Amino acid sequence: MLDTRNFPENLRLIRAAALTPVLVTVMVTACAPVAIAKGAGLAGPHFDPVAFFTGETEGKGRLKVMFSRPKSVHVSGQGMLQGDGVLVLDQTVTTEGDHPKTRRWRIRQTAPDHYAGTLTDASGPVRLDVTGNRLRIRYRAKGGLAFSQVLTLQPGGQVSQNVMKVRKMGMVVATIRETITRR
Repeated sequence: MLDTRNFPENLRLIRAAALTPVLVTVMVTACAPVAIAKGAGLAGPHFDPVAFFTGETEGKGRLKVMFSRPKSVHVSGQGMLQGDGVLVLDQTVTTEGDHPKTRRWRIRQTAPDHYAGTLTDASGPVRLDVTGNRLRIRYRAKGGLAFSQVLTLQPGGQVSQNVMKVRKMGMVVATIRETITRR
């Protein structure tokens, strides 16, 4: 989401929280892949992150960093399915009071309901697992931050609710609540 290489403009949040400057990377992760409904006869929609994020998406939400006031977050996404089956998702993230940042996801299916990928903000692999209408995304970033998102696809398959928690040393240090819409 936001470029983690651009810490200085956000250091005042870290000082107020008396936490390490690496916490600013929390602001870089507002939105992640969701999924579109597929399959007839299911009790509810089933996530397909590649289908949902191929094309345009928009996310609107609130970021709450520990000891700081909430900030609005807007995410514009454009996804393209490559010939090798990899989804490339480019996102522009604007956090209130900050300059827009870009990031890139690369996601591929590894087994039914399981995906793996990369993210410019992550320090290692990204894991995505689908269970019914929920998508769970997990990855780590510099500074010992662990990101976990649960996206719940709404009936109709065009909207998802995203709740992301960022932990450092096991403690939740930031939360994002966001609505993601397929355009």
